[in-house]
Amino acid sequence: MNYPLIKDCMTLLEQFESDVETHPNSYPATIQGFKTWISDKEKGESADHIEDPYWEGKENGRTPESAISTLLVHLNRYAKTYSKSAISDSEFSTQEDFIYLINLKVFGEMTKMALIKKNIHEKPVGMLIITRLLHQGLIEQTASDVDKRSKLIRISEKGLLVLERQMEKIRQATQIVAGDLSHNEKMELIRILNKLDRFHYPIFSRNIHSDDLINTVYDEYFI
Repeated sequence: MNYPLIKDCMTLLEQFESDVETHPNSYPATIQGFKTWISDKEKGESADHIEDPYWEGKENGRTPESAISTLLVHLNRYAKTYSKSAISDSEFSTQEDFIYLINLKVFGEMTKMALIKKNIHEKPVGMLIITRLLHQGLIEQTASDVDKRSKLIRISEKGLLVLERQMEKIRQATQIVAGDLSHNEKMELIRILNKLDRFHYPIFSRNIHSDDLINTVYDEYFI
């Protein structure tokens, strides 16, 4: 039996468990989560030997974090522009309308709050979207068999038809957003964005008040 190899594996597992405890929900505590953690760790070490890219303002001391934040904002605005074009001749008012319907089509019926959280919206914004979709007949709601006080919503037949009519343009819009990235670049970008999402979603789900959000997260993760 290769005891040094087993010892090395146990050391890695201890590091993995420590990282997961320090940053809850950063990786699932499963073999797949462990494999992803190792992959990210290896890629991170490899990246240490790659020359840093240029970003606007770098020569004046602008931080990489500032560049990342700005670029994500820009990309979100570009995506909204293409989405607006994709629904210009439809019954949808915003891109959130068809994203809510796509989630219901893919994941099935769910509570209003589950759908709102899946779309990373605050309750008032999400409820406005759901109310609009109900008024248009694109979704429908029924009482839950588990909790009669809770309402389950699902996409309606009309919603499926309206969504299907726009799917070709929506697919074209998403393809344009990915630009001229190669397949490998798309896979790497998904990996990085998934890692960021795993970091931010648990924080978002805690509904920390805006007045305390920055201080709370900074103290927990960066000090």
